[in-house]
Amino acid sequence: MYKYKMKQPIMKEDMLKMVHQNYHDQFDEILKKASERIEMVFAVDVKEVDSTSHYDLVSKLKLPNNGRVRAGRGLPKTGLLMTILGVIFMKGNCAAEEDIWRFLNMIRVYAGRKHFIYGEPRKLITKDLVRLKYLEYRQVPDSDPPRFEFLWGPKAHAETSKMKVLEFLAKVNDTVPSAFPSQYKEALQDEEERARVAARPGMTVTSRHVPWPCPASTLTPAEIRDFLKTSSI
Repeated sequence: MYKYKMKQPIMKEDMLKMVHQNYHDQFDEILKKASERIEMVFAVDVKEVDSTSHYDLVSKLKLPNNGRVRAGRGLPKTGLLMTILGVIFMKGNCAAEEDIWRFLNMIRVYAGRKHFIYGEPRKLITKDLVRLKYLEYRQVPDSDPPRFEFLWGPKAHAETSKMKVLEFLAKVNDTVPSAFPSQYKEALQDEEERARVAARPGMTVTSRHVPWPCPASTLTPAEIRDFLKTSSI
């Protein structure tokens, strides 16, 4: 991750220097396990670039700067975005802002407090990811004081799916998507709809209308926390 952060090539010979020579013959297995961990935390895939043992980290979403969002060096923000998309999905495809922050506080991400991976989280979530159209951030009509809600943005609908997000969250927690039957059923229906759209030339996947305010969810923040209990973002 240091090489990624510094925008330097990730070479096998450099990784081998970090592995005791007694375990060099197990490098492939070590890399596999490390790749799985990196995927779970950062939502990026380790890809072999060429035959010279050069590797790269590829974001699961097409966030600018390969997941870093902003120009320059840094770590990918994709893991946080995938997790927020998962919370929105688990909350009925629309999550109140207070629920999002309540959950993020559980994993030690706080508004106004700089995070070593995400920078200032409130700006990232309510400004950057909204501007990039991965999240929709809307005010609840007639709310006084104003209250806000989060939904998937059009880029999220275009670049991932409910099933992919559910699979990501399930992998983080060493379980399977079908362990959550209600969300799994909805994700399957979403896959069927996407298949129908793909079969029609010129058609694209669009978001469904979600009524104001957000529908009540059967999952509490604590239950979502338990679902994501092994998340280490």
